[in-house]
Parts: sequence; structure tokens; C-alpha cells
Amino acid sequence: MGYQPRRKSSPKGVIHEYKKSLHEKSKKRKHIRKLAGRSIQEEKHITTEKEISEGTLKRLHVLGSQKFGSSPFNEHCDRWLIDVAIVLSEFESHPDISIDDQYVIKRSQALAVIKKQLEERSKKEASLNQELTNLTYYKSRLKQINSEYATIMAELKKRKNREIKRLNNDIEKLNKEQEKIIRLKTGFFRGISRKDKEQKEIEIGQKLNDKQRELELIVLTFSVEQKKLREKHEISREPVLEQIKKYQKIYKNLETDDSLEERWFACENLIDVVNSFLQRKATSQSSGSTKNLP
Repeated sequence: MGYQPRRKSSPKGVIHEYKKSLHEKSKKRKHIRKLAGRSIQEEKHITTEKEISEGTLKRLHVLGSQKFGSSPFNEHCDRWLIDVAIVLSEFESHPDISIDDQYVIKRSQALAVIKKQLEERSKKEASLNQELTNLTYYKSRLKQINSEYATIMAELKKRKNREIKRLNNDIEKLNKEQEKIIRLKTGFFRGISRKDKEQKEIEIGQKLNDKQRELELIVLTFSVEQKKLREKHEISREPVLEQIKKYQKIYKNLETDDSLEERWFACENLIDVVNSFLQRKATSQSSGSTKNLP
């Protein structure tokens, strides 16, 4: 094999930087051509007076029918006012639209009215939102009243059941004693006279009657206590329920967008302002064309 001299190569870093530089330049040129093409396309179409006028009327109509999803509605109202201002600004800044003083006055009046109406609604909404904090309190209070009532009622029932069980046990024992005495009367047992047996039977019968009356009295007493407890519970929770109904109604009102009608009238008013201006402009241009005729 013959000797072949090694080819001297450039440092790897230099080659990498050179290739990267070419790539970035190519990419930059493509981006410039793309922007230039887009700019040319944009310059091809300029919005006409008719297009900006029709677009403005359409957008105002859409804004007048816009419904807000959920509270707080004051945030939606603020954005809505900005959207209306943007639509009018784009219309007024068009090179073929030269607004007159009458348009400015009518437009400013219409915007001032709706802005004041929405500000009043926002203040009312803020006030109602503050009051709604009471709804949580009254719901918590009602829960506490119901819990206390349930606890007292459960304890009352336990006492009632204990008393009834005790009396039923006493009555059962007396019934057994009474059965025993009856058997003694019909059988023969020395040391116990007939008179003693009858006396014993009378005593047990009296005790049974007493226990029976006591049982009836216990049932009646507990029924009266339960009735009083229910009445007291109703008296305690009635004003709380009234407050809850009151604040739930407020909450329901807050969940409804009441500004839709006012915003619709405002946009209709602005549409009339724009149409009136366009009619005056058309009339003025027509008059000017007639004067210029030979």
C-alpha cells in the first residue's frame, strides 16, 4: 500500500455553525416572503362604507340579543360596554365615515343611558350579594334547630319506652300472681284460708288497675310532651324559614339576567342613531351631486 496524505478538514464546530447560519437565513427569507404575501393579500381588500355600515348594524343587533350566562352579571356588563364601544369606534374611524355632531350627541346620550342603568344594576347586585351571606347563616341556624329538636325528641321517646317497659313488666308480674291466686282458690292448700285468698286476689286486682292507669297516664303525658315539643320546634324555626325564603328569592333574582331588555333597547337606539346618520349622509351626498350637475 502506498502512502496517502490525510486531507485536512475544518473543525467540526465551524461546519456546524456555518450550516446553522444558512438554515436560519433561509428560514428568515421564507418568513419575510410569507409576511410580504400576507401584506399584499390584506391590501387587496379594503372595507367599503357599505360593508362597515352593515357590519356595525349586525354586530349591534347581536350585542343587543346577547345573554349572560351566570352571576355576577356586573362583570359581563363591563365587557359588554367595551364591546359596544369597540364596534362604534371601528365604524367611526373608517376613512369613508365622517360622523357629524348630531350623531355624536345621539350616540353619547344612548351610551350614557345604558351605562347608568347597568351601573345601578351592578350596585344592586353587589348589595344583594352581600345580603346573601345571611342565607348561609339561616340555613345553618335551621339545621341547628332541627338537630336540637331531633335530639330532645329521641331522648323523650327513650324515656317513654323505658317507662312503658317498666310498667308492662310490673303488669306481667301481677298477672302471674293473679293466675297463681286463682289456682289457689280452685285447689286445696293447707295454711291458707279462703278469706285470705280472696283478699290477696283483691289486692292484686287493685295493683293491676293502678298499674294500668299509670301506663295510660304515662302514654298520655308523653303524647302531651311530644305535642308541646313539636309546637315549640315550629315556633322556633318559622322565622328562620321565612328568612331563608326571602334570601332564596334574592338568590333566584341574582341568577336571572334582568339587564337583557335594557341592553336590547340600548342597541336598538344605537342602530337608529347609525341609520339616521347614514340617511343624512346619503341625502347630503345626493344633494351635492345634484348641485354639481350643469
